[in-house]
Amino acid sequence: MVKEYTREEVKSHNNNQSTWLIIHNNVYDATPFLNEHPGGEEVLLEQAGKDASEAFEDVGHSSDARELMLKYKIGMLVEADRTAVKEKKTTWTSPDDNSNKNQSGLKAWILPVALGVLATVFYRFYFQSH
Repeated sequence: MVKEYTREEVKSHNNNQSTWLIIHNNVYDATPFLNEHPGGEEVLLEQAGKDASEAFEDVGHSSDARELMLKYKIGMLVEADRTAVKEKKTTWTSPDDNSNKNQSGLKAWILPVALGVLATVFYRFYFQSH
């Protein structure tokens, strides 16, 4: 059976002696991970006792990080305190999308190169005729 906590209970664990976080309605005790967190302990302490779901997703944690966090899961929020979990949006691109990006990159180079050639031609023409 999974242990359930209220937001109020989690809220009291907001320091480096006891650092609990809520991520997607799951409760994690990140205290033992403070010194190991690649972003530094300050990042975790800033979110301690709060719902850190948005901050967690904004950083774009890897699948390895998501797997590692299971080690620190201590329970879930009680049903009454849960929020709707937003699906992480993954945008997949087709090969056609990549060709459009390559064309955009090509267009980004054409204008500066064309201006450079035009400036060189103008410079040579101007100084050779004077």
